[in-house]
Amino acid sequence: MNTGAALGLFGGTFDPIHSAHLRMAQAFRSELSLDEVRLIPAGQPYHREHGPHASPVQRLEMVRLAIADLPGLAVDEREIHRHKPAYTIDTLEEIRAEIGPERPLWWLIGGDSLAKLHTWHRWEDLFALANIAVALRPGFNETRLPLAVRTQWQQRQVTDFSNGAPSGTMRPLALPPLDVSATAIRQRLQSGADTGTLLSAPVLAYIRQHKLYL
Repeated sequence: MNTGAALGLFGGTFDPIHSAHLRMAQAFRSELSLDEVRLIPAGQPYHREHGPHASPVQRLEMVRLAIADLPGLAVDEREIHRHKPAYTIDTLEEIRAEIGPERPLWWLIGGDSLAKLHTWHRWEDLFALANIAVALRPGFNETRLPLAVRTQWQQRQVTDFSNGAPSGTMRPLALPPLDVSATAIRQRLQSGADTGTLLSAPVLAYIRQHKLYL
């Protein structure tokens, strides 16, 4: 593999993984010309008041099933096996050590995460390890960002998206995410309502087999 090929990382609880996650991952890969996007299910999300509904192993398996036929997407299970809170900085340090200092590395977050970026563990160190892409919802207003985050957002945005920098830049993801939430999907599953195209068929079959979210 070309050591210079850009790598994308997309972390999340994936409880369960759904169509908006997959659309974002594919748009992330396409817009940034990434060689690969790794989806990283969180093991013990430290920032959530309540833990995930499905177990780490179940969420990992659902991600595997969801991306099985999607080229350029892979699953990274390191956080599932980490027996401590899943800090993004730890994951980025590990992956940067594995791929070397020169390979462009991108981390995908949502606009809600951008607004809370200053609360992340060692958040300012993230920029030394990766570039950050942000999937923004319609109506995003950067003036509402906390000052420390807004300063970084304004100073680090790039107009040249050629993946020239291994780390340190920020950019918006042009495709707005679908208005779908895992919470709403869990509610539909619990009530027996149709999830339509919100879940891939293998994931829905797995959920039913293991009687998840009932």
